[in-house]
Amino acid sequence: MSYLSVGDMAQAYQMRRHNAGLQGQLMRLTEELTSGVQADLSAAVSGDFKALAGLDQTLRDLDAFKTATSEADLFTGSLQFALDSVQSMAEELSPSLLMASSSSSPTLVGSISGEARQKFDAVVSALNTQVADRYLLSGNATDQKPISSAQDILDALMLATAGQVTPAAIDATITAWFDAPAGGGGFVDMIYGGSNQPLAAFLVGPTDSVQIDTMATDPALRDLLKGFAFGALVAEGILPGDLAGQAEILKLSGETLLGAADTLAGLRAGVGTVEAHIADAATRNEAQRSALTIARNEIISADPYDTASALEAVQTQIETLYTLTARLSRLSLADYLR
Repeated sequence: MSYLSVGDMAQAYQMRRHNAGLQGQLMRLTEELTSGVQADLSAAVSGDFKALAGLDQTLRDLDAFKTATSEADLFTGSLQFALDSVQSMAEELSPSLLMASSSSSPTLVGSISGEARQKFDAVVSALNTQVADRYLLSGNATDQKPISSAQDILDALMLATAGQVTPAAIDATITAWFDAPAGGGGFVDMIYGGSNQPLAAFLVGPTDSVQIDTMATDPALRDLLKGFAFGALVAEGILPGDLAGQAEILKLSGETLLGAADTLAGLRAGVGTVEAHIADAATRNEAQRSALTIARNEIISADPYDTASALEAVQTQIETLYTLTARLSRLSLADYLR
Protein backbone atom coordinates (compact mmCIF):
# COMPACT_ATOMS: atom_id res chain seq x y z
CA MET A 1 0.00 0.00 0.00
CA SER A 2 1.51 3.32 -1.03
CA TYR A 3 0.92 6.68 0.68
CA LEU A 4 2.31 10.16 0.57
CA SER A 5 4.04 11.54 3.60
CA VAL A 6 4.60 15.17 4.59
CA GLY A 7 8.00 16.21 5.73
CA ASP A 8 8.62 17.89 9.07
CA MET A 9 9.40 21.26 7.46
CA ALA A 10 6.28 21.16 5.26
CA GLN A 11 4.18 20.08 8.19
CA ALA A 12 5.47 23.01 10.27
CA TYR A 13 4.59 25.46 7.50
CA GLN A 14 1.15 23.89 7.14
CA MET A 15 0.52 24.27 10.87
CA ARG A 16 1.60 27.91 10.74
CA ARG A 17 -0.72 28.56 7.80
CA HIS A 18 -3.66 27.01 9.64
CA ASN A 19 -2.82 29.03 12.74
CA ALA A 20 -2.56 32.29 10.79
CA GLY A 21 -5.91 31.63 9.11
CA LEU A 22 -7.63 30.86 12.39
CA GLN A 23 -6.08 33.90 14.06
CA GLY A 24 -7.36 36.08 11.21
CA GLN A 25 -10.88 34.67 11.63
CA LEU A 26 -10.63 35.20 15.37
CA MET A 27 -9.71 38.89 14.95
CA ARG A 28 -12.44 39.45 12.36
CA LEU A 29 -15.14 37.82 14.48
CA THR A 30 -13.97 39.65 17.61
CA GLU A 31 -14.19 42.98 15.77
CA GLU A 32 -17.66 42.16 14.43
CA LEU A 33 -18.88 41.11 17.87
CA THR A 34 -17.64 44.30 19.54
CA SER A 35 -18.62 46.75 16.76
CA GLY A 36 -21.79 45.02 15.61
CA VAL A 37 -20.78 45.67 11.98
CA GLN A 38 -19.75 43.09 9.44
CA ALA A 39 -16.08 43.35 8.58
CA ASP A 40 -16.63 42.41 4.92
CA LEU A 41 -19.14 44.98 3.66
CA SER A 42 -18.76 43.75 0.10
CA ALA A 43 -20.15 40.38 1.13
CA ALA A 44 -22.87 42.07 3.17
CA VAL A 45 -24.20 43.92 0.11
CA SER A 46 -23.36 41.13 -2.35
CA GLY A 47 -21.01 43.48 -4.19
CA ASP A 48 -23.71 46.09 -4.89
CA PHE A 49 -22.95 49.24 -2.88
CA LYS A 50 -25.61 51.39 -4.57
CA ALA A 51 -28.21 51.11 -1.78
CA LEU A 52 -25.64 51.56 1.00
CA ALA A 53 -24.04 54.55 -0.73
CA GLY A 54 -27.47 56.15 -1.17
CA LEU A 55 -28.27 55.71 2.51
CA ASP A 56 -24.91 57.18 3.55
CA GLN A 57 -25.38 60.22 1.28
CA THR A 58 -28.87 60.90 2.62
CA LEU A 59 -27.62 60.61 6.20
CA ARG A 60 -24.85 63.12 5.43
CA ASP A 61 -27.44 65.49 3.94
CA LEU A 62 -29.54 65.13 7.09
CA ASP A 63 -26.47 66.06 9.17
CA ALA A 64 -26.20 69.28 7.16
CA PHE A 65 -29.91 69.99 7.58
CA LYS A 66 -29.60 69.38 11.31
CA THR A 67 -26.91 72.06 11.50
CA ALA A 68 -29.06 74.43 9.45
CA THR A 69 -32.15 73.88 11.60
CA SER A 70 -30.09 74.41 14.76
CA GLU A 71 -28.76 77.71 13.40
CA ALA A 72 -32.23 78.80 12.30
CA ASP A 73 -33.69 77.86 15.69
CA LEU A 74 -30.98 79.82 17.51
CA PHE A 75 -31.52 82.83 15.24
CA THR A 76 -35.31 82.92 15.55
CA GLY A 77 -35.20 82.16 19.28
CA SER A 78 -32.82 85.05 19.88
CA LEU A 79 -34.94 87.35 17.72
CA GLN A 80 -38.06 86.35 19.62
CA PHE A 81 -36.33 87.07 22.92
CA ALA A 82 -35.19 90.52 21.71
CA LEU A 83 -38.68 91.41 20.49
CA ASP A 84 -40.20 90.19 23.74
CA SER A 85 -37.80 92.42 25.69
CA VAL A 86 -38.62 95.59 23.76
CA GLN A 87 -42.35 94.87 23.82
CA SER A 88 -42.23 94.42 27.60
CA MET A 89 -40.41 97.73 28.01
CA ALA A 90 -42.99 99.50 25.84
CA GLU A 91 -45.87 98.02 27.83
CA GLU A 92 -44.24 98.94 31.14
CA LEU A 93 -43.46 102.55 30.18
CA SER A 94 -46.58 103.62 28.29
CA PRO A 95 -48.89 103.88 31.36
CA SER A 96 -46.33 106.06 33.16
CA LEU A 97 -46.01 108.32 30.12
CA LEU A 98 -49.78 108.78 29.87
CA MET A 99 -50.01 109.49 33.57
CA ALA A 100 -47.22 112.08 33.39
CA SER A 101 -48.87 113.77 30.39
CA SER A 102 -51.84 114.73 32.55
CA SER A 103 -49.66 116.09 35.33
CA SER A 104 -48.51 119.65 35.86
CA SER A 105 -45.56 118.56 37.96
CA PRO A 106 -42.16 119.37 36.38
CA THR A 107 -40.59 116.76 38.64
CA LEU A 108 -42.86 113.98 37.40
CA VAL A 109 -42.39 115.01 33.76
CA GLY A 110 -38.63 115.07 34.23
CA SER A 111 -38.60 111.73 36.03
CA ILE A 112 -40.70 109.85 33.44
CA SER A 113 -38.86 111.40 30.49
CA GLY A 114 -35.57 110.37 32.12
CA GLU A 115 -36.87 106.81 32.42
CA ALA A 116 -37.91 106.91 28.76
CA ARG A 117 -34.38 108.01 27.85
CA GLN A 118 -32.82 105.11 29.75
CA LYS A 119 -35.23 102.57 28.25
CA PHE A 120 -34.54 103.98 24.79
CA ASP A 121 -30.89 102.97 25.17
CA ALA A 122 -31.96 99.50 26.34
CA VAL A 123 -34.35 99.08 23.40
CA VAL A 124 -31.70 100.02 20.85
CA SER A 125 -29.26 97.63 22.53
CA ALA A 126 -31.82 94.80 22.35
CA LEU A 127 -32.50 95.46 18.67
CA ASN A 128 -28.74 95.39 18.06
CA THR A 129 -28.47 91.88 19.50
CA GLN A 130 -25.74 89.81 17.89
CA VAL A 131 -25.77 86.00 17.95
CA ALA A 132 -22.92 83.86 16.61
CA ASP A 133 -21.29 86.98 15.09
CA ARG A 134 -24.49 87.86 13.21
CA TYR A 135 -26.80 90.80 13.87
CA LEU A 136 -30.44 89.75 13.96
CA LEU A 137 -32.06 92.77 12.29
CA SER A 138 -29.57 93.77 9.59
CA GLY A 139 -31.08 91.73 6.78
CA ASN A 140 -28.48 90.08 4.59
CA ALA A 141 -25.67 92.26 5.99
CA THR A 142 -25.39 90.34 9.24
CA ASP A 143 -21.94 91.78 9.96
CA GLN A 144 -23.32 95.35 10.15
CA LYS A 145 -25.01 96.85 13.23
CA PRO A 146 -28.63 97.64 12.31
CA ILE A 147 -29.02 100.77 14.49
CA SER A 148 -26.05 103.06 15.07
CA SER A 149 -27.06 104.26 18.57
CA ALA A 150 -29.90 105.82 20.55
CA GLN A 151 -27.95 109.07 20.87
CA ASP A 152 -27.49 109.25 17.09
CA ILE A 153 -31.27 109.03 16.68
CA LEU A 154 -31.90 111.75 19.26
CA ASP A 155 -29.25 114.03 17.74
CA ALA A 156 -30.79 113.62 14.30
CA LEU A 157 -34.28 114.32 15.66
CA MET A 158 -33.19 117.39 17.61
CA LEU A 159 -31.66 118.73 14.40
CA ALA A 160 -34.76 117.87 12.35
CA THR A 161 -37.12 119.54 14.85
CA ALA A 162 -35.03 122.65 15.38
CA GLY A 163 -37.34 125.64 15.09
CA GLN A 164 -40.50 123.64 15.74
CA VAL A 165 -42.42 125.16 18.66
CA THR A 166 -45.60 123.05 18.86
CA PRO A 167 -46.12 119.37 19.72
CA ALA A 168 -48.14 118.90 16.51
CA ALA A 169 -45.29 120.20 14.34
CA ILE A 170 -42.75 118.09 16.22
CA ASP A 171 -45.00 115.03 15.83
CA ALA A 172 -45.31 115.56 12.09
CA THR A 173 -41.57 116.10 11.65
CA ILE A 174 -40.54 113.06 13.69
CA THR A 175 -43.14 110.82 12.04
CA ALA A 176 -41.97 111.90 8.59
CA TRP A 177 -38.34 111.29 9.58
CA PHE A 178 -39.00 107.72 10.78
CA ASP A 179 -41.30 106.86 7.86
CA ALA A 180 -39.05 108.31 5.13
CA PRO A 181 -38.04 105.68 2.54
CA ALA A 182 -34.48 105.10 1.40
CA GLY A 183 -33.17 108.32 -0.11
CA GLY A 184 -35.55 110.45 1.92
CA GLY A 185 -32.95 111.51 4.46
CA GLY A 186 -34.64 109.83 7.42
CA PHE A 187 -34.11 106.83 9.66
CA VAL A 188 -33.21 104.44 6.85
CA ASP A 189 -30.49 106.72 5.46
CA MET A 190 -29.05 108.17 8.67
CA ILE A 191 -29.38 105.40 11.28
CA TYR A 192 -29.99 102.00 9.70
CA GLY A 193 -26.74 100.22 8.95
CA GLY A 194 -27.97 96.90 7.56
CA SER A 195 -28.95 95.70 4.11
CA ASN A 196 -32.17 96.38 2.24
CA GLN A 197 -32.18 92.71 1.24
CA PRO A 198 -33.59 90.19 3.75
CA LEU A 199 -31.51 87.42 5.25
CA ALA A 200 -31.00 84.41 2.97
CA ALA A 201 -33.38 81.55 3.64
CA PHE A 202 -32.32 78.67 5.89
CA LEU A 203 -32.49 75.33 4.06
CA VAL A 204 -33.99 72.97 6.65
CA GLY A 205 -34.87 70.05 4.38
CA PRO A 206 -34.34 68.68 0.86
CA THR A 207 -37.17 70.86 -0.47
CA ASP A 208 -37.94 72.96 2.61
CA SER A 209 -36.64 76.35 3.67
CA VAL A 210 -37.60 79.14 6.08
CA GLN A 211 -37.29 82.85 5.46
CA ILE A 212 -36.67 85.34 8.28
CA ASP A 213 -37.16 88.75 6.72
CA THR A 214 -37.57 90.91 9.83
CA MET A 215 -35.23 93.93 9.78
CA ALA A 216 -34.82 97.07 11.87
CA THR A 217 -36.58 99.00 9.10
CA ASP A 218 -39.82 97.10 9.76
CA PRO A 219 -42.65 99.64 10.35
CA ALA A 220 -43.49 98.04 13.69
CA LEU A 221 -39.94 98.55 14.97
CA ARG A 222 -39.75 102.09 13.61
CA ASP A 223 -42.98 102.95 15.43
CA LEU A 224 -41.53 101.45 18.60
CA LEU A 225 -38.38 103.55 18.30
CA LYS A 226 -40.46 106.63 17.54
CA GLY A 227 -42.51 106.11 20.69
CA PHE A 228 -39.45 105.88 22.89
CA ALA A 229 -37.79 108.76 21.04
CA PHE A 230 -40.71 111.10 21.86
CA GLY A 231 -40.23 110.53 25.59
CA ALA A 232 -36.43 110.66 25.38
CA LEU A 233 -36.52 113.99 23.52
CA VAL A 234 -38.21 115.60 26.50
CA ALA A 235 -35.26 114.47 28.61
CA GLU A 236 -32.97 115.94 25.94
CA GLY A 237 -34.66 119.34 26.44
CA ILE A 238 -37.09 119.69 23.55
CA LEU A 239 -39.57 122.58 23.96
CA PRO A 240 -37.62 124.15 26.84
CA GLY A 241 -39.75 126.01 29.34
CA ASP A 242 -43.00 124.71 27.83
CA LEU A 243 -44.21 122.21 30.44
CA ALA A 244 -47.59 121.75 28.75
CA GLY A 245 -45.89 121.10 25.41
CA GLN A 246 -43.53 118.59 26.97
CA ALA A 247 -46.47 116.83 28.64
CA GLU A 248 -48.14 116.62 25.23
CA ILE A 249 -44.99 115.05 23.79
CA LEU A 250 -45.07 112.45 26.60
CA LYS A 251 -48.68 111.73 25.70
CA LEU A 252 -47.64 111.16 22.09
CA SER A 253 -44.92 108.86 23.37
CA GLY A 254 -47.32 106.78 25.46
CA GLU A 255 -49.94 106.49 22.72
CA THR A 256 -47.35 105.56 20.12
CA LEU A 257 -45.87 102.87 22.39
CA LEU A 258 -49.32 101.39 23.04
CA GLY A 259 -49.92 101.05 19.32
CA ALA A 260 -46.38 99.77 18.70
CA ALA A 261 -46.79 97.08 21.37
CA ASP A 262 -49.89 95.75 19.60
CA THR A 263 -48.11 95.78 16.24
CA LEU A 264 -45.11 94.03 17.77
CA ALA A 265 -47.39 91.23 18.94
CA GLY A 266 -48.24 90.54 15.30
CA LEU A 267 -44.58 90.68 14.33
CA ARG A 268 -43.70 88.21 17.08
CA ALA A 269 -46.52 85.92 15.94
CA GLY A 270 -44.91 85.80 12.50
CA VAL A 271 -41.56 84.88 14.02
CA GLY A 272 -43.33 82.24 16.13
CA THR A 273 -44.79 80.70 12.97
CA VAL A 274 -41.28 80.40 11.55
CA GLU A 275 -40.10 78.82 14.81
CA ALA A 276 -42.88 76.22 14.60
CA HIS A 277 -41.93 75.48 10.97
CA ILE A 278 -38.31 74.94 12.02
CA ALA A 279 -39.35 72.61 14.86
CA ASP A 280 -41.53 70.57 12.48
CA ALA A 281 -38.69 70.29 9.97
CA ALA A 282 -36.28 69.16 12.69
CA THR A 283 -38.75 66.50 13.83
CA ARG A 284 -39.25 65.22 10.28
CA ASN A 285 -35.52 65.11 9.64
CA GLU A 286 -34.87 63.21 12.87
CA ALA A 287 -37.60 60.69 12.08
CA GLN A 288 -36.12 60.13 8.63
CA ARG A 289 -32.66 59.79 10.13
CA SER A 290 -33.87 57.12 12.55
CA ALA A 291 -35.57 55.15 9.78
CA LEU A 292 -32.54 55.31 7.49
CA THR A 293 -30.16 54.38 10.30
CA ILE A 294 -32.26 51.30 11.05
CA ALA A 295 -32.26 50.36 7.35
CA ARG A 296 -28.48 50.82 7.14
CA ASN A 297 -27.90 48.71 10.25
CA GLU A 298 -30.01 45.91 8.79
CA ILE A 299 -27.64 45.81 5.82
CA ILE A 300 -24.28 46.00 7.56
CA SER A 301 -24.90 44.73 11.08
CA ALA A 302 -23.45 41.42 12.21
CA ASP A 303 -25.84 39.05 13.99
CA PRO A 304 -24.50 38.80 17.54
CA TYR A 305 -25.67 35.20 18.08
CA ASP A 306 -24.19 33.90 14.82
CA THR A 307 -20.98 35.84 15.39
CA ALA A 308 -20.60 34.54 18.94
CA SER A 309 -21.22 30.95 17.77
CA ALA A 310 -18.64 31.30 14.97
CA LEU A 311 -16.18 32.85 17.43
CA GLU A 312 -16.57 29.93 19.82
CA ALA A 313 -16.04 27.46 16.96
CA VAL A 314 -12.83 29.23 15.90
CA GLN A 315 -11.57 29.22 19.49
CA THR A 316 -12.17 25.46 19.64
CA GLN A 317 -10.29 24.97 16.36
CA ILE A 318 -7.35 27.00 17.65
CA GLU A 319 -7.24 24.98 20.87
CA THR A 320 -7.33 21.74 18.83
CA LEU A 321 -4.54 23.00 16.59
CA TYR A 322 -2.41 23.86 19.62
CA THR A 323 -3.04 20.37 21.07
CA LEU A 324 -2.04 18.67 17.80
CA THR A 325 1.03 20.85 17.50
CA ALA A 326 2.10 19.94 21.02
CA ARG A 327 1.66 16.24 20.36
CA LEU A 328 3.50 16.33 17.06
CA SER A 329 6.37 18.22 18.66
CA ARG A 330 6.89 15.33 21.09
CA LEU A 331 7.32 12.73 18.31
CA SER A 332 10.88 11.49 17.79
CA LEU A 333 12.69 8.50 16.17
CA ALA A 334 13.80 7.28 19.59
CA ASP A 335 10.19 7.15 20.78
CA TYR A 336 9.19 5.32 17.58
CA LEU A 337 11.97 2.70 17.88
CA ARG A 338 10.99 2.01 21.45
